[in-house]
Amino acid sequence: MRIRRLEPGDERRWDEYVAATPAATFFHRAGWRRVIEQGAGLPVHYLYAEEGGAITGGLPLAHVHSRLFGNALVSTPFCVEGGAVAADPATRQALEAAAVELGRGLGVDWVEFRNSVDSASGRPQKPLYALFRKAIAGDEAALLAAIPRKQRAVIRKAETMGLDCRPSTDPDRFYELYAESVRNLGTPVFPRAMFRLLPEVFGTDCRMLEVSRAGRPLAAVMSFYFRDAVMPYYAGATPESRRFHAQDLLYWRLMREAAAEGYRCFDFGRSKVGTGAYAYKRHWGFEPEPMHYEYALIGAPRVPDLNPLNPKYRLFIALWKRLPLSLSKLLGPRLARYLG
Repeated sequence: MRIRRLEPGDERRWDEYVAATPAATFFHRAGWRRVIEQGAGLPVHYLYAEEGGAITGGLPLAHVHSRLFGNALVSTPFCVEGGAVAADPATRQALEAAAVELGRGLGVDWVEFRNSVDSASGRPQKPLYALFRKAIAGDEAALLAAIPRKQRAVIRKAETMGLDCRPSTDPDRFYELYAESVRNLGTPVFPRAMFRLLPEVFGTDCRMLEVSRAGRPLAAVMSFYFRDAVMPYYAGATPESRRFHAQDLLYWRLMREAAAEGYRCFDFGRSKVGTGAYAYKRHWGFEPEPMHYEYALIGAPRVPDLNPLNPKYRLFIALWKRLPLSLSKLLGPRLARYLG
């Protein structure tokens, strides 16, 4: 067995391995290398194990280095998951050891493995996020019945509000809603280039859905489709959207249309424990599953706490919420590329 780095031209082999490996996720696909490199400007290192000419494991990594937020090798920034996948534990351990060695060579403080399953490595973890996903029925009546009664009532109310829900193909239009939404949360927005690249790189596996009223966009979501799952991943909405329950209609229509197409899993993504997003997903009937983000500490004495719930970031968040939207879109990508 040998550990190699993915070179230009090897993406097809990598993606064939991902497609054939049940533990691999949408976030292991080779297209993310281009999104992260070109969209966020981060150096990327994709490691894979090879034996007998066949790929037997993969570990995507990117180098995230800033004075404000530290120096780390992350698998994988901007992604919910992305830890090592391998044919057997020995191959996984070899990939992770190679990542740590790479991290030492780059002078990082830690290597972060974003795992959804505990690898039993004994490395320190931080129980910051939970994952929300559940099976969805193909029959619309059964699909609606699986949603808790109070949320069903909200959906019915939204359907009386004169809202128009339809697909979008304009990433810039989506970005305007997304940028306003994250500014209002006190969070720097990711670079616009990422959102232009995602549909270009992933084609019909990346789609946008928008809700508007009288021609005015209120809410939109960019979703990923992989195997039998739909993943609403990036979402944005105006403050006005709450009055019309536009986001509730958005997620219901996405769920309904995906189920009608044959998708059988609605992956609501991760949320930080104790946040409004965490509570909102539970209100839809989703139960949290723990995520196992593991840290190999190299130059750092302890697990990093890059978390908006950390009290030391409260002033920054409060100030960011007050920024003019145009200024937040100018400054945000310079910071957000290090917060993936």
